[in-house]
Formats: sequence, C-alpha cells, structure tokens
Amino acid sequence: IHPHDLAQFLNEDNIALRVGHHCAQPLLSSLGETATARLSFYIYNDKSDIDKLVHGLEKVRSVLS
Repeated sequence: IHPHDLAQFLNEDNIALRVGHHCAQPLLSSLGETATARLSFYIYNDKSDIDKLVHGLEKVRSVLS
C-alpha cells in the first residue's frame, strides 16, 4: 500500500500520519522506495488511540489488499 494512500484512508478516521521521503531520499533510493509513512506517539496518546489505529489499518488492508 502506498504511504499516501494509507494516509488518505486513515485521515478519514482522524488518524494523522506523516508521509513522504522525510529528508532521507538517498536511503529510500537505495531501498527502492519513494516514500514512507510514520506515526508519532506522545504522552497524550492512550490505548484507545492505538486501538483506533489498529482498526483503521485493518480497514485499509481489507479495502486495498
């Protein structure tokens, strides 16, 4: 699943991802990738946020796989 597609689907459930090359173009080129996706957790996140993410990822997988 392309990172931008993943972010688009998760955004519909108010789950924010950072997608792109993250200033690591040489590494991504050597890995044969064009973009990555990443999440950031912080002290204000709790178990319900993780559950929401897991549910969102399962939904994306069922639609795009």
